[in-house]
Amino acid sequence: MQAVGIVVEYNPFHNGHAYHLEQAKKIAQADIAIAVMSGSFLQRGEPAMVDKWTRTKMALASGVDIVIELPYVYSTAPATDFAKGAISLLSAICCDSFAFGSENGSIQPFMDTYRLIDDHRIEYNALIKENLQTGVSYPKSLHYAYEQLTQKFPATYIDLGQPNNILGFHYVESVNMLGSSIKPLTIPRIAAGYHDALQEGASIASATGIRKALATTGTLQNVREALPNATYEYLHDWYSQFSKFASWETFWPLLQFTIVRHTPSELTRYAEVTEGIEYALVKAAKTSDSFASFMEKIKSKRYTWTRLQRMLTHIYTGFTKVQLKSFKSPSAIRLLGMSSQGQAYLGQHKKDFTLPLISRVAATKDTMLAVDIHATEIYNLSIEHGTQQGKLPKDYQTPPIRF
Repeated sequence: MQAVGIVVEYNPFHNGHAYHLEQAKKIAQADIAIAVMSGSFLQRGEPAMVDKWTRTKMALASGVDIVIELPYVYSTAPATDFAKGAISLLSAICCDSFAFGSENGSIQPFMDTYRLIDDHRIEYNALIKENLQTGVSYPKSLHYAYEQLTQKFPATYIDLGQPNNILGFHYVESVNMLGSSIKPLTIPRIAAGYHDALQEGASIASATGIRKALATTGTLQNVREALPNATYEYLHDWYSQFSKFASWETFWPLLQFTIVRHTPSELTRYAEVTEGIEYALVKAAKTSDSFASFMEKIKSKRYTWTRLQRMLTHIYTGFTKVQLKSFKSPSAIRLLGMSSQGQAYLGQHKKDFTLPLISRVAATKDTMLAVDIHATEIYNLSIEHGTQQGKLPKDYQTPPIRF
């Protein structure tokens, strides 16, 4: 059985994801699709709008055959490490290829871009350092250095100012750095850009646009056309139970408490908290009545919104710099769900996997998995806070979903 891998967050699964899934299977000529999916917290440093088990059901109902979890260590990391964790796991579970969406839509420019940077790594790093010294953020320093390099060695490269192209580049980079035999493929994004707002009646919309529309209107009806029926039903059931979707705004009272209960020096223990920002965090938390107002007080040209949110995620979950440094690569494949086809694949290929497959969490002692379980517990408590009827599945008690 041939397997194509996809790296996803499904926050939530929408019609654009359904198109990507269909095209991934088609161009890879794959029998099944394996999704490595972020758990409770995501790469942009925010809580998933619904829990990982609900998002797993969305994926399986829409044609994904196996869902495995991208550990918290990688799902909340900068693009380089996010990609490394995802490609490591898709390689470990024996995917023949992986397919990612991109603004570029053609794989060769990604390969050429990787070769350009790899061949001129010393010069590239020096340019990044020069740009950082001007006071701009790290992502902008990378982009400026890349532009300087492409002007010096002109050819057909990708636009690294586009979010999906950036992630795609890091996927290709990870394949090369890991020495993996997995084949990269790319699919052009259609209709809606990564940050585009939802257009009324549109059947294709970005996950960002869908979440913003939900936050603004508070009703699923406005986004229904952009969602598969299964996603709509799962979101409807969730909202009926909890009367909210997760976001930093809904988590703000607990996040505010978490920050204020620390001294500035204590905050420096947590991953990505650097350069004296701990003082600004405490000061702003004490004087803000919403997450939006808090972010307005702490943002600057040195820190991107995403970096600040990742920093806050680590403070919220208690993930420290010491923990971060202790993890070098994924230690296991955490199975979240499977179709009958997926189960057949696991039976056929399990002996070839290069990492252990975990389906029973309670029977496993693994330090990276322990971080995931803790993050899920924090997430669940935050969702359940203030509700009487809603209870979320606990990792220790939840077996992989069979669909």
